Formats: sequence, C-alpha cells, structure tokens
Amino acid sequence: MNLRDLQYLIAVADLRSFGQAAERCFISQPTLSTQIKKLEEALGIQLFERSNKKVLPTEIGEQIIGSARRMLEEEQIIKELAASARDPLAGNLRLGAFPTLAPYLFPQLVPLIRRELPKIRLMLIEDKTDTLLRQLSSGQIDAALLAMPVEDESLQITALFEDEFLLAVACGHPLANKTIVTLDDLTGLPLLLLDEGHCLRGQALQICQTAGLSEQQDVRATSLETLRQMARAGTGITLIPAIAVREEDGLCYRPFQAPPPRRTIALVWRKTTARRVLFEKLVFSVLAIRRKALRME
Repeated sequence: MNLRDLQYLIAVADLRSFGQAAERCFISQPTLSTQIKKLEEALGIQLFERSNKKVLPTEIGEQIIGSARRMLEEEQIIKELAASARDPLAGNLRLGAFPTLAPYLFPQLVPLIRRELPKIRLMLIEDKTDTLLRQLSSGQIDAALLAMPVEDESLQITALFEDEFLLAVACGHPLANKTIVTLDDLTGLPLLLLDEGHCLRGQALQICQTAGLSEQQDVRATSLETLRQMARAGTGITLIPAIAVREEDGLCYRPFQAPPPRRTIALVWRKTTARRVLFEKLVFSVLAIRRKALRME
C-alpha cells in the first residue's frame, strides 16, 4: 500500500465511479481498477460493492476510506510545512468561492494577488458552499470565501466585510419609485429565488420570511444573472447583494431601511494549515479591494 493507492481509493469513494475516478487521477480505468483490486487483496477485504450502475463503499471500506483521508491530510500538512519553511508566500493557492460571490470578487482579487504575491500560482474554484466545505475538509482546496455562519471547529474563520442586500425590481414596478424600502413594503409580493443548494437562497428566505413574502414556486433561477433577467422581465422581485449590482442593467435597485439585511463574507481555512502567513496576506488583499470599492461608491 502506498499514498497513491489511497488517492485512488478516495477518488472512487468521492465519485462513486471508477471511470470518473480514473479521469481525476489521470490514469486509465483498467489501471485504477487493478490497483484497487490489489489493495483489496493485500488487505484481505472488499472495499467496494460493484455493479453496472453504481459503486458503493462497504461498511469496512467506509472506515478505511476515513483513515485514508486523514493520512493524505497529514501528508499535505507535511508538504505545506516544508514549502512554508522554504517560502510561505510561494506555491499553489487553491481558492474557492460560491457562485453569487466568485464572479464579482475574483476579477478584482486576481490582479492584486499577482502584484502583491508574485510567487503564488492562483487556482480559482467556483462551487456551492457545501461542496467547497467538503473540498476544504478533504484538502482539495486551501481556502474559501464563504458567507457566515460557518460551523466547523476544524476551520479558521476570519470575517472580511459586510455585503448589503438591495431590492431589485423592474424599473416600471411601483417600488421603483421609492427611495428606501422596508420589509413591510414587500408583503404579499412574489419573490424570485435561486434554486436549491445556493446559500443566497437560504439567506433571502431568512430575510423575507418575516415580511410574509411568497416565493414563486414555479420559477427558480440557476444563477444570479438569470435571476436578474427574470426580475427585469417583471416576473417578480428579488434581493441582490451589493457586490453584484451593475449600473444600467435594466433593473432598479433600492436600499432597505436601516439596519439593512446583509451577509458577512469570511475567509475560511483549515486550522492545521502551515500557510497562515499567506492567508493573513490574502485577508489584507480582500480588505484592500473592499476599501477601494467603498471609496468609489
């Protein structure tokens, strides 16, 4: 047994597919299947139940997969410690963010990191919050920009900035005539939300439940841009985070009465990482972007 075998094992467990696992590991499917079979023979147990339709870990397989994950995490920590000792501000940085933040913050962050941290090779990942947390836990990414709260004692969470929500309506909507809106103004109006799995959906629902808003059950968007277009077409009203507001996009954005609803964006990384200095630099970079944005408003 070697670390590469454990990587193959985890890939199959994550993807429930030998073919997809082979693609992730950049080897052929027969090679991966042979290595997993050899591992089972060496251990004298069956790690996976196999059929034409699915691959499932056995009960003992799940336990061994858990141990394999911990071993690979420790291997990554050893590599990070060595790399950090050589140069804490060099190497790969795999940074994740969720879909209603990534397109609006990443384009500002990339040139700043290239300027301030020239030895860093930045790899950006956009995915839903639950997926990013799993990738962070398994060591597939190094850090993530997430909306609080994040409840995981193994993670270091540093709040960065508040992102205010604005009401977005078609410019012909009656609420477009108001300078400031209240949650009471929204009572009974159809609310447009993102599809299940997006953290913005949960945030918007939490804000609007107190106003008695009714979600448009037959209309859900898969992205913030689709949501924007649906609101512009007059299908309903929606909430858009301030970081995603665009000028002259055909929508009217109205602020809420103080205190406005908002989300807190945080940088999250594993407490066991050896790259704390790098992440502290990253915190300063994001804060610099926000200060610049506020000066321009």
